[in-house]
Amino acid sequence: MAVGKRYRAAREQVQEGAKYPLEEALELVRNTATAKFDESVDLAVRLGVNPRQADQMVRGAVSLPHGTGKTVRVVVFAEGEAAKAAEEAGADFVGADDLIAKIQGEGWVDFDKAIAVRTMMAKVGRLGRILGPRSLMPNPKTGTVVGLDGVAQAVREVKGGRVDFRVERAGIIHASIGKANMDSEKIRENMLTLVGTLLRLKPSSAKGTYIKSVALSSTMGPGVRLDPNEVARLANDYR
Repeated sequence: MAVGKRYRAAREQVQEGAKYPLEEALELVRNTATAKFDESVDLAVRLGVNPRQADQMVRGAVSLPHGTGKTVRVVVFAEGEAAKAAEEAGADFVGADDLIAKIQGEGWVDFDKAIAVRTMMAKVGRLGRILGPRSLMPNPKTGTVVGLDGVAQAVREVKGGRVDFRVERAGIIHASIGKANMDSEKIRENMLTLVGTLLRLKPSSAKGTYIKSVALSSTMGPGVRLDPNEVARLANDYR
Protein backbone atom coordinates (compact mmCIF):
# COMPACT_ATOMS: atom_id res chain seq x y z
CA MET A 1 0.00 0.00 0.00
CA ALA A 2 1.35 3.40 -0.97
CA VAL A 3 1.95 5.89 1.82
CA GLY A 4 2.54 9.63 1.66
CA LYS A 5 5.78 11.49 2.21
CA ARG A 6 4.56 12.87 5.53
CA TYR A 7 3.88 9.40 6.93
CA ARG A 8 7.17 8.01 5.61
CA ALA A 9 9.07 10.85 7.27
CA ALA A 10 7.28 10.19 10.55
CA ARG A 11 7.83 6.43 10.27
CA GLU A 12 11.58 6.93 9.84
CA GLN A 13 11.72 8.47 13.32
CA VAL A 14 10.48 5.25 14.91
CA GLN A 15 12.90 2.33 15.09
CA GLU A 16 11.21 -0.86 13.90
CA GLY A 17 10.83 -3.45 16.65
CA ALA A 18 12.06 -1.11 19.39
CA LYS A 19 10.25 -0.71 22.70
CA TYR A 20 10.58 2.83 23.96
CA PRO A 21 10.54 4.22 27.49
CA LEU A 22 7.28 6.05 28.17
CA GLU A 23 8.72 9.57 28.19
CA GLU A 24 10.52 9.03 24.88
CA ALA A 25 7.46 7.39 23.33
CA LEU A 26 5.28 10.36 24.24
CA GLU A 27 7.65 12.79 22.58
CA LEU A 28 7.85 10.61 19.46
CA VAL A 29 4.07 10.46 19.17
CA ARG A 30 3.73 14.22 19.53
CA ASN A 31 6.60 14.90 17.10
CA THR A 32 5.17 12.56 14.44
CA ALA A 33 1.69 14.11 14.63
CA THR A 34 2.20 16.40 11.64
CA ALA A 35 -1.26 16.42 10.06
CA LYS A 36 -2.98 19.77 9.45
CA PHE A 37 -5.63 18.99 12.08
CA ASP A 38 -5.21 18.38 15.81
CA GLU A 39 -4.57 14.64 15.98
CA SER A 40 -5.74 12.44 18.83
CA VAL A 41 -3.35 10.28 20.82
CA ASP A 42 -4.52 6.67 20.89
CA LEU A 43 -3.53 3.85 23.21
CA ALA A 44 -3.60 0.15 22.32
CA VAL A 45 -3.07 -2.44 25.07
CA ARG A 46 -3.06 -6.17 24.33
CA LEU A 47 -4.20 -8.15 27.34
CA GLY A 48 -3.52 -11.75 28.23
CA VAL A 49 -7.22 -12.66 28.27
CA ASN A 50 -9.60 -14.70 26.15
CA PRO A 51 -12.61 -12.45 25.45
CA ARG A 52 -14.59 -15.49 24.28
CA GLN A 53 -14.70 -16.56 27.92
CA ALA A 54 -17.39 -14.62 29.80
CA ASP A 55 -15.25 -14.42 32.93
CA GLN A 56 -12.37 -12.84 30.98
CA MET A 57 -14.29 -9.99 29.38
CA VAL A 58 -12.61 -6.72 30.40
CA ARG A 59 -14.97 -3.78 30.10
CA GLY A 60 -15.53 -0.54 31.92
CA ALA A 61 -15.14 3.22 31.98
CA VAL A 62 -12.63 5.65 33.46
CA SER A 63 -12.56 9.42 33.91
CA LEU A 64 -9.26 10.74 32.59
CA PRO A 65 -7.78 13.45 34.82
CA HIS A 66 -7.13 15.78 31.89
CA GLY A 67 -9.95 14.75 29.54
CA THR A 68 -9.57 13.61 25.95
CA GLY A 69 -9.47 17.06 24.40
CA LYS A 70 -12.54 16.20 22.33
CA THR A 71 -15.96 17.84 22.34
CA VAL A 72 -18.41 15.12 23.35
CA ARG A 73 -22.06 15.43 22.30
CA VAL A 74 -24.22 13.80 24.96
CA VAL A 75 -27.82 12.58 24.70
CA VAL A 76 -29.80 11.90 27.87
CA PHE A 77 -33.01 9.90 28.04
CA ALA A 78 -34.87 11.41 30.97
CA GLU A 79 -37.97 13.34 31.93
CA GLY A 80 -39.11 15.62 34.72
CA GLU A 81 -36.53 16.69 37.30
CA ALA A 82 -33.91 14.32 35.88
CA ALA A 83 -34.23 15.96 32.46
CA LYS A 84 -33.83 19.39 34.02
CA ALA A 85 -30.72 18.24 35.91
CA ALA A 86 -29.24 16.83 32.69
CA GLU A 87 -29.78 20.11 30.85
CA GLU A 88 -28.22 22.12 33.67
CA ALA A 89 -25.19 19.78 33.69
CA GLY A 90 -24.55 20.48 30.00
CA ALA A 91 -26.24 17.65 28.08
CA ASP A 92 -26.58 18.50 24.40
CA PHE A 93 -29.89 16.70 23.82
CA VAL A 94 -32.44 15.66 26.45
CA GLY A 95 -35.73 13.89 25.87
CA ALA A 96 -37.93 10.89 26.49
CA ASP A 97 -40.54 9.49 24.08
CA ASP A 98 -39.85 12.29 21.60
CA LEU A 99 -36.12 11.52 21.50
CA ILE A 100 -36.74 7.78 21.17
CA ALA A 101 -39.16 8.43 18.28
CA LYS A 102 -36.60 10.64 16.52
CA ILE A 103 -33.95 7.91 16.68
CA GLN A 104 -36.39 5.16 15.67
CA GLY A 105 -38.10 7.11 12.92
CA GLU A 106 -35.19 9.04 11.44
CA GLY A 107 -32.23 6.88 12.42
CA TRP A 108 -30.77 9.99 14.05
CA VAL A 109 -27.49 9.26 15.83
CA ASP A 110 -25.72 12.63 15.70
CA PHE A 111 -24.16 12.26 19.16
CA ASP A 112 -21.17 10.60 20.81
CA LYS A 113 -22.55 9.24 24.11
CA ALA A 114 -25.96 8.32 25.47
CA ILE A 115 -27.05 8.28 29.11
CA ALA A 116 -30.39 7.00 30.41
CA VAL A 117 -32.10 7.00 33.78
CA ARG A 118 -33.08 3.48 34.85
CA THR A 119 -36.79 4.20 34.63
CA MET A 120 -36.39 4.93 30.91
CA MET A 121 -34.50 1.76 29.99
CA ALA A 122 -37.61 -0.30 29.20
CA LYS A 123 -38.30 2.15 26.37
CA VAL A 124 -34.68 2.87 25.44
CA GLY A 125 -34.14 -0.88 25.02
CA ARG A 126 -36.14 -0.68 21.78
CA LEU A 127 -33.24 1.26 20.28
CA GLY A 128 -30.77 -1.60 20.70
CA ARG A 129 -30.59 -2.43 17.00
CA ILE A 130 -29.75 1.17 16.15
CA LEU A 131 -27.52 2.19 19.07
CA GLY A 132 -25.90 -1.16 19.85
CA PRO A 133 -23.80 -1.56 16.67
CA ARG A 134 -22.56 2.01 17.12
CA SER A 135 -21.57 1.45 20.78
CA LEU A 136 -24.06 4.14 21.79
CA MET A 137 -26.42 2.02 23.89
CA PRO A 138 -26.55 3.07 27.57
CA ASN A 139 -25.10 0.38 29.78
CA PRO A 140 -24.83 0.16 33.58
CA LYS A 141 -21.34 -1.37 33.26
CA THR A 142 -20.05 1.86 31.73
CA GLY A 143 -21.95 4.15 34.09
CA THR A 144 -24.39 5.37 31.45
CA VAL A 145 -27.49 3.93 33.09
CA VAL A 146 -28.04 5.90 36.29
CA GLY A 147 -30.53 6.67 39.01
CA LEU A 148 -32.57 9.85 39.07
CA ASP A 149 -30.03 11.54 41.33
CA GLY A 150 -27.00 10.47 39.29
CA VAL A 151 -27.79 12.10 35.96
CA ALA A 152 -25.94 15.38 36.47
CA GLN A 153 -22.73 13.72 37.63
CA ALA A 154 -22.82 11.24 34.73
CA VAL A 155 -23.23 14.07 32.21
CA ARG A 156 -20.35 16.06 33.72
CA GLU A 157 -18.06 13.01 33.72
CA VAL A 158 -18.83 12.06 30.13
CA LYS A 159 -18.47 15.65 28.91
CA GLY A 160 -15.25 15.99 30.90
CA GLY A 161 -13.47 13.03 29.34
CA ARG A 162 -14.75 9.71 30.64
CA VAL A 163 -13.61 6.92 28.34
CA ASP A 164 -15.51 3.67 27.77
CA PHE A 165 -13.46 0.62 26.83
CA ARG A 166 -14.09 -3.00 25.95
CA VAL A 167 -11.62 -5.71 25.02
CA GLU A 168 -11.85 -6.80 21.38
CA ARG A 169 -11.75 -10.35 20.09
CA ALA A 170 -7.98 -10.22 19.70
CA GLY A 171 -7.62 -9.20 23.36
CA ILE A 172 -6.86 -5.55 22.57
CA ILE A 173 -8.19 -2.42 24.28
CA HIS A 174 -8.23 0.72 22.13
CA ALA A 175 -8.87 4.17 23.60
CA SER A 176 -8.20 7.82 22.87
CA ILE A 177 -6.27 9.41 25.75
CA GLY A 178 -5.78 12.99 24.60
CA LYS A 179 -4.69 15.30 21.82
CA ALA A 180 -1.21 15.63 20.36
CA ASN A 181 -1.09 19.31 21.32
CA MET A 182 -1.61 18.49 25.00
CA ASP A 183 1.32 18.62 27.42
CA SER A 184 3.18 15.30 27.56
CA GLU A 185 2.69 15.03 31.32
CA LYS A 186 -1.08 15.29 30.93
CA ILE A 187 -1.12 12.55 28.29
CA ARG A 188 1.12 10.46 30.55
CA GLU A 189 -1.25 10.81 33.51
CA ASN A 190 -4.25 10.00 31.35
CA MET A 191 -2.54 6.88 30.06
CA LEU A 192 -1.45 5.63 33.47
CA THR A 193 -4.94 6.24 34.83
CA LEU A 194 -6.42 4.02 32.12
CA VAL A 195 -3.78 1.29 32.45
CA GLY A 196 -4.21 1.37 36.23
CA THR A 197 -7.92 0.76 35.73
CA LEU A 198 -7.17 -2.20 33.45
CA LEU A 199 -4.90 -3.64 36.14
CA ARG A 200 -7.68 -3.37 38.71
CA LEU A 201 -10.05 -5.15 36.35
CA LYS A 202 -7.75 -8.12 35.73
CA PRO A 203 -9.93 -11.25 35.70
CA SER A 204 -8.99 -13.79 38.37
CA SER A 205 -9.15 -16.51 35.71
CA ALA A 206 -6.56 -14.80 33.49
CA LYS A 207 -3.24 -16.63 33.71
CA GLY A 208 0.25 -15.65 32.64
CA THR A 209 1.26 -12.17 31.52
CA TYR A 210 -1.66 -9.75 31.71
CA ILE A 211 -0.27 -6.60 30.01
CA LYS A 212 1.29 -8.21 26.95
CA SER A 213 1.97 -5.21 24.74
CA VAL A 214 1.40 -1.46 24.72
CA ALA A 215 1.55 1.02 21.84
CA LEU A 216 0.83 4.70 21.33
CA SER A 217 0.07 6.52 18.11
CA SER A 218 -1.43 9.72 16.82
CA THR A 219 -4.40 9.61 14.45
CA MET A 220 -2.26 9.75 11.31
CA GLY A 221 1.10 8.75 12.77
CA PRO A 222 2.98 5.47 13.16
CA GLY A 223 2.63 3.23 16.19
CA VAL A 224 5.25 3.53 18.91
CA ARG A 225 5.72 0.42 21.04
CA LEU A 226 6.47 0.66 24.76
CA ASP A 227 7.91 -1.71 27.32
CA PRO A 228 4.76 -3.28 28.85
CA ASN A 229 6.55 -4.11 32.10
CA GLU A 230 7.56 -0.48 32.60
CA VAL A 231 4.05 0.72 31.80
CA ALA A 232 2.49 -1.71 34.28
CA ARG A 233 4.97 -0.68 36.99
CA LEU A 234 4.40 3.03 36.43
CA ALA A 235 0.62 2.54 36.42
CA ASN A 236 0.81 0.65 39.70
CA ASP A 237 2.94 3.40 41.24
CA TYR A 238 0.60 6.11 39.88
CA ARG A 239 -2.41 4.47 41.51
